[in-house]
Amino acid sequence: MTLESSLVVWSMAATAAFLMGISKAGLKGLSIFNVTLMALAFGARESTGLIIPLLLVGDVFAVVYYNRHTQWSYIIKFLPWMVLGILIGVFIGKDLPEKEFKLSMVVVIFISLAVLVWWDKRKSQAIPKHWLFSGSIGIVAGICTMIGNLAGAFTNIFFLAMRLPKNEFVGTAAWLFLITNLFKLPFHIFVWKTISTESLLINLKLFPSILLGLFAGVAIVKLINDKNYKRFILIVTAVGAIAILFK
Repeated sequence: MTLESSLVVWSMAATAAFLMGISKAGLKGLSIFNVTLMALAFGARESTGLIIPLLLVGDVFAVVYYNRHTQWSYIIKFLPWMVLGILIGVFIGKDLPEKEFKLSMVVVIFISLAVLVWWDKRKSQAIPKHWLFSGSIGIVAGICTMIGNLAGAFTNIFFLAMRLPKNEFVGTAAWLFLITNLFKLPFHIFVWKTISTESLLINLKLFPSILLGLFAGVAIVKLINDKNYKRFILIVTAVGAIAILFK
Protein backbone atom coordinates (compact mmCIF):
# COMPACT_ATOMS: atom_id res chain seq x y z
CA MET A 1 0.00 0.00 0.00
CA THR A 2 1.45 3.37 -1.01
CA LEU A 3 1.51 6.35 1.31
CA GLU A 4 -1.14 8.07 -0.80
CA SER A 5 -3.50 5.07 -0.79
CA SER A 6 -2.89 4.62 2.95
CA LEU A 7 -3.92 8.22 3.59
CA VAL A 8 -7.07 7.75 1.51
CA VAL A 9 -7.98 4.57 3.42
CA TRP A 10 -7.50 6.16 6.83
CA SER A 11 -9.32 9.32 5.76
CA MET A 12 -12.35 7.26 4.72
CA ALA A 13 -12.19 5.19 7.91
CA ALA A 14 -11.88 8.24 10.16
CA THR A 15 -14.79 9.93 8.38
CA ALA A 16 -16.88 6.77 8.77
CA ALA A 17 -16.10 6.60 12.49
CA PHE A 18 -16.98 10.29 12.92
CA LEU A 19 -20.32 9.83 11.12
CA MET A 20 -20.92 6.70 13.16
CA GLY A 21 -20.55 8.75 16.33
CA ILE A 22 -23.00 11.37 15.05
CA SER A 23 -25.47 8.62 14.14
CA LYS A 24 -25.22 6.90 17.50
CA ALA A 25 -25.70 10.22 19.26
CA GLY A 26 -29.11 10.52 17.65
CA LEU A 27 -28.87 11.51 13.98
CA LYS A 28 -30.17 8.19 12.69
CA GLY A 29 -29.89 7.43 8.99
CA LEU A 30 -26.15 7.92 8.54
CA SER A 31 -25.26 4.24 8.93
CA ILE A 32 -25.34 3.63 5.18
CA PHE A 33 -22.54 6.18 4.73
CA ASN A 34 -20.53 4.56 7.55
CA VAL A 35 -20.86 1.11 6.02
CA THR A 36 -20.03 2.32 2.51
CA LEU A 37 -16.87 4.13 3.59
CA MET A 38 -15.69 1.23 5.76
CA ALA A 39 -16.33 -1.24 2.94
CA LEU A 40 -14.32 0.94 0.56
CA ALA A 41 -11.48 1.20 3.07
CA PHE A 42 -11.21 -2.39 4.30
CA GLY A 43 -13.44 -4.60 2.13
CA ALA A 44 -17.11 -5.58 2.51
CA ARG A 45 -16.77 -8.68 4.68
CA GLU A 46 -13.84 -7.46 6.80
CA SER A 47 -15.54 -4.15 7.53
CA THR A 48 -18.66 -5.83 8.96
CA GLY A 49 -16.65 -7.21 11.87
CA LEU A 50 -14.20 -4.36 12.18
CA ILE A 51 -17.04 -1.91 12.73
CA ILE A 52 -18.71 -3.83 15.60
CA PRO A 53 -16.45 -2.62 18.48
CA LEU A 54 -16.88 0.97 17.27
CA LEU A 55 -20.64 0.50 17.14
CA LEU A 56 -20.59 -0.84 20.70
CA VAL A 57 -18.69 2.26 21.88
CA GLY A 58 -21.40 4.40 20.31
CA ASP A 59 -24.17 2.20 21.74
CA VAL A 60 -22.84 2.47 25.29
CA PHE A 61 -22.55 6.26 24.98
CA ALA A 62 -26.11 6.52 23.61
CA VAL A 63 -27.53 4.25 26.30
CA VAL A 64 -25.89 6.27 29.08
CA TYR A 65 -26.99 9.59 27.63
CA TYR A 66 -30.54 8.71 26.50
CA ASN A 67 -31.43 5.86 28.90
CA ARG A 68 -34.17 7.85 30.67
CA HIS A 69 -36.12 8.06 27.42
CA THR A 70 -36.09 4.31 26.63
CA GLN A 71 -39.45 2.67 25.88
CA TRP A 72 -38.88 -0.99 26.73
CA SER A 73 -42.27 -2.18 25.47
CA TYR A 74 -41.17 -1.54 21.88
CA ILE A 75 -37.84 -3.30 22.39
CA ILE A 76 -39.60 -6.37 23.81
CA LYS A 77 -41.94 -6.34 20.81
CA PHE A 78 -39.20 -6.01 18.19
CA LEU A 79 -36.07 -7.69 19.61
CA PRO A 80 -37.04 -11.40 19.31
CA TRP A 81 -37.75 -11.00 15.60
CA MET A 82 -34.48 -9.16 15.06
CA VAL A 83 -32.53 -11.88 16.88
CA LEU A 84 -34.14 -14.47 14.59
CA GLY A 85 -33.07 -12.41 11.59
CA ILE A 86 -29.49 -12.21 12.89
CA LEU A 87 -29.32 -16.01 13.15
CA ILE A 88 -30.58 -16.31 9.58
CA GLY A 89 -28.00 -13.73 8.52
CA VAL A 90 -25.18 -15.72 10.18
CA PHE A 91 -26.10 -18.73 8.06
CA ILE A 92 -26.58 -16.75 4.84
CA GLY A 93 -23.41 -14.70 5.09
CA LYS A 94 -20.94 -17.25 6.48
CA ASP A 95 -19.73 -18.74 3.19
CA LEU A 96 -20.63 -15.97 0.75
CA PRO A 97 -17.69 -15.03 -1.53
CA GLU A 98 -16.60 -11.38 -1.40
CA LYS A 99 -18.32 -10.51 -4.71
CA GLU A 100 -21.66 -11.98 -3.63
CA PHE A 101 -21.24 -10.42 -0.19
CA LYS A 102 -20.92 -6.97 -1.78
CA LEU A 103 -23.94 -7.67 -3.98
CA SER A 104 -26.00 -8.67 -0.95
CA MET A 105 -25.14 -5.37 0.72
CA VAL A 106 -26.32 -3.46 -2.35
CA VAL A 107 -29.55 -5.48 -2.40
CA VAL A 108 -30.08 -4.56 1.25
CA ILE A 109 -29.73 -0.89 0.33
CA PHE A 110 -32.31 -1.19 -2.45
CA ILE A 111 -34.73 -2.87 -0.05
CA SER A 112 -34.09 -0.10 2.46
CA LEU A 113 -34.86 2.56 -0.13
CA ALA A 114 -38.05 0.78 -1.23
CA VAL A 115 -39.28 0.56 2.35
CA LEU A 116 -38.55 4.23 2.97
CA VAL A 117 -40.35 5.33 -0.21
CA TRP A 118 -43.34 3.15 0.70
CA TRP A 119 -43.49 4.57 4.20
CA ASP A 120 -43.14 8.17 3.06
CA LYS A 121 -46.10 7.77 0.68
CA ARG A 122 -48.42 6.25 3.28
CA LYS A 123 -51.20 8.60 4.32
CA SER A 124 -52.48 6.62 7.30
CA GLN A 125 -51.51 7.89 10.74
CA ALA A 126 -52.60 4.69 12.47
CA ILE A 127 -50.01 2.81 14.53
CA PRO A 128 -49.52 -0.76 13.17
CA LYS A 129 -50.30 -3.25 15.95
CA HIS A 130 -50.32 -6.59 14.13
CA TRP A 131 -47.39 -8.90 14.92
CA LEU A 132 -46.80 -9.36 11.19
CA PHE A 133 -45.60 -5.75 10.92
CA SER A 134 -43.03 -5.91 13.71
CA GLY A 135 -42.16 -9.52 12.82
CA SER A 136 -41.41 -8.98 9.14
CA ILE A 137 -39.48 -5.76 9.66
CA GLY A 138 -37.62 -7.25 12.64
CA ILE A 139 -36.47 -10.34 10.73
CA VAL A 140 -35.28 -8.31 7.74
CA ALA A 141 -33.55 -5.85 10.10
CA GLY A 142 -31.75 -8.76 11.79
CA ILE A 143 -30.56 -10.22 8.49
CA CYS A 144 -29.42 -6.78 7.31
CA THR A 145 -27.56 -5.95 10.50
CA MET A 146 -25.66 -9.25 10.39
CA ILE A 147 -24.75 -9.12 6.71
CA GLY A 148 -23.83 -5.45 6.51
CA ASN A 149 -24.67 -3.54 9.73
CA LEU A 150 -27.52 -2.02 7.73
CA ALA A 151 -30.57 -2.45 9.94
CA GLY A 152 -30.99 1.30 10.40
CA ALA A 153 -33.55 1.88 7.65
CA PHE A 154 -35.83 -0.85 8.99
CA THR A 155 -35.57 0.03 12.68
CA ASN A 156 -36.15 3.66 11.69
CA ILE A 157 -39.35 2.65 9.91
CA PHE A 158 -40.54 0.65 12.92
CA PHE A 159 -39.94 3.42 15.44
CA LEU A 160 -41.39 6.06 13.11
CA ALA A 161 -44.46 3.85 12.69
CA MET A 162 -44.81 3.72 16.47
CA ARG A 163 -44.86 7.55 16.46
CA LEU A 164 -42.02 7.81 18.96
CA PRO A 165 -40.87 11.39 19.71
CA LYS A 166 -37.23 12.26 19.04
CA ASN A 167 -35.69 11.47 22.44
CA GLU A 168 -37.74 8.30 22.93
CA PHE A 169 -36.76 7.21 19.42
CA VAL A 170 -33.05 7.64 20.15
CA GLY A 171 -33.15 6.13 23.64
CA THR A 172 -35.08 3.05 22.57
CA ALA A 173 -32.92 2.50 19.48
CA ALA A 174 -29.79 2.84 21.64
CA TRP A 175 -30.70 -0.13 23.84
CA LEU A 176 -31.95 -2.18 20.89
CA PHE A 177 -28.64 -1.85 19.04
CA LEU A 178 -26.50 -2.36 22.14
CA ILE A 179 -28.23 -5.69 22.75
CA THR A 180 -28.14 -6.83 19.12
CA ASN A 181 -24.53 -5.78 18.53
CA LEU A 182 -23.45 -7.68 21.65
CA PHE A 183 -25.39 -10.68 20.34
CA LYS A 184 -23.58 -10.43 16.98
CA LEU A 185 -20.13 -10.15 18.55
CA PRO A 186 -19.35 -13.88 19.11
CA PHE A 187 -20.52 -14.75 15.59
CA HIS A 188 -18.04 -12.27 14.13
CA ILE A 189 -15.24 -13.59 16.34
CA PHE A 190 -15.79 -17.35 16.14
CA VAL A 191 -17.91 -18.01 13.02
CA TRP A 192 -17.06 -15.35 10.45
CA LYS A 193 -13.67 -14.54 12.04
CA THR A 194 -13.95 -10.87 11.04
CA ILE A 195 -12.75 -9.57 14.42
CA SER A 196 -9.08 -10.07 15.25
CA THR A 197 -6.22 -8.46 17.14
CA GLU A 198 -5.39 -6.51 13.99
CA SER A 199 -8.95 -5.20 13.60
CA LEU A 200 -9.04 -4.16 17.26
CA LEU A 201 -5.85 -2.14 16.77
CA ILE A 202 -7.56 -0.35 13.89
CA ASN A 203 -10.50 0.35 16.21
CA LEU A 204 -8.16 1.97 18.73
CA LYS A 205 -6.81 4.31 16.07
CA LEU A 206 -10.36 5.28 15.08
CA PHE A 207 -11.59 5.80 18.67
CA PRO A 208 -10.90 9.58 18.73
CA SER A 209 -12.96 10.02 15.54
CA ILE A 210 -16.04 8.27 16.89
CA LEU A 211 -15.72 10.12 20.20
CA LEU A 212 -15.65 13.45 18.39
CA GLY A 213 -18.70 12.38 16.36
CA LEU A 214 -20.64 11.41 19.50
CA PHE A 215 -20.26 14.83 21.09
CA ALA A 216 -20.97 16.60 17.81
CA GLY A 217 -24.11 14.50 17.34
CA VAL A 218 -25.50 15.35 20.78
CA ALA A 219 -25.08 19.06 20.07
CA ILE A 220 -26.77 18.80 16.66
CA VAL A 221 -29.73 16.71 17.89
CA LYS A 222 -30.62 19.40 20.45
CA LEU A 223 -31.14 21.86 17.58
CA ILE A 224 -33.65 19.70 15.66
CA ASN A 225 -37.36 19.52 16.54
CA ASP A 226 -39.44 16.33 16.25
CA LYS A 227 -40.96 17.13 12.84
CA ASN A 228 -37.64 18.00 11.22
CA TYR A 229 -35.99 15.02 12.93
CA LYS A 230 -38.38 12.60 11.21
CA ARG A 231 -37.84 14.37 7.89
CA PHE A 232 -34.06 14.23 8.35
CA ILE A 233 -34.12 10.47 8.98
CA LEU A 234 -36.15 9.74 5.86
CA ILE A 235 -34.12 12.00 3.54
CA VAL A 236 -30.63 11.03 4.75
CA THR A 237 -31.35 7.32 4.68
CA ALA A 238 -32.79 7.55 1.17
CA VAL A 239 -29.79 9.57 -0.09
CA GLY A 240 -27.42 7.08 1.52
CA ALA A 241 -29.21 4.21 -0.16
CA ILE A 242 -28.55 5.79 -3.54
CA ALA A 243 -24.97 6.76 -2.68
CA ILE A 244 -23.81 3.19 -2.17
CA LEU A 245 -24.36 2.51 -5.88
CA PHE A 246 -21.26 4.58 -6.61
CA LYS A 247 -18.90 2.56 -4.40
